Amino acid sequence: MSFHPAAPTAVVAEDEETLRHELMDRLAQLWPELVVVGEAADGVQALRLLQECRPDVLFLDIQMPGATGLDVARQVQGRSHVVFVTAYDQYAVSAFDEGAVDYLLKPLEPARLFTAIQRVKQRMAGPPADLSAVLSQLGAQAGKLPQRQFLRWINASVGQTLKLITVDEVLYFQSDNKYTRVATRQGEALIRKPLKELVDELDPQQFWQIHRSTLVNAAAVAGVSRDFRGRMQVKLKESEDALIVAESYTHLFRQM
Repeated sequence: MSFHPAAPTAVVAEDEETLRHELMDRLAQLWPELVVVGEAADGVQALRLLQECRPDVLFLDIQMPGATGLDVARQVQGRSHVVFVTAYDQYAVSAFDEGAVDYLLKPLEPARLFTAIQRVKQRMAGPPADLSAVLSQLGAQAGKLPQRQFLRWINASVGQTLKLITVDEVLYFQSDNKYTRVATRQGEALIRKPLKELVDELDPQQFWQIHRSTLVNAAAVAGVSRDFRGRMQVKLKESEDALIVAESYTHLFRQM
């Protein structure tokens, strides 16, 4: 993509894929001259993109796996203007009363995003704000956050039988036409819930999305390798199945 060298740049860091893409789509509509130079699904990737891309603006989810938004923000100081993204109203509003940085609440509201964009544009005339005071208050409030409840079990079809399966038993989920295939140590089952819904309902620290059609239980991963085409694939501890890792998700395994 070619763009004017003066075009403002941004990185969007949000672990919920659906919301991340929604935010990017709305930014394209409301701030067309903004160039999104990277998207991150976890804190570690966000830190890498911050270092590599040095964006003018960072849209940053407060709660992400790998490294939290607060961890990332501590590394931002003076490098990018920050707009925090959070699901917790009081958590955000009280911390951002000073107005040094802006925030967006989940679910996203176009009018609120438009306001945040206007404020960021004004702030870009000067250096990025000092985040120390905001981070101090956010850190103090972090322990008061209500814990998000993730999916713990599912009802799946095995032939004509309906079976209760805990998510801890699942090796991986994989899209299969109108169904999602559930692979366990005991065999396979099917559920009607689409994979994109499971992404939002499962603990992202337990289930990693490695392909648009695959979620794998991190505890079931034995290692990764490359096939004869050079594609990364996941090997599982208790299954012969090999799962292809899409290029956009290979960063999850760089420490292996």
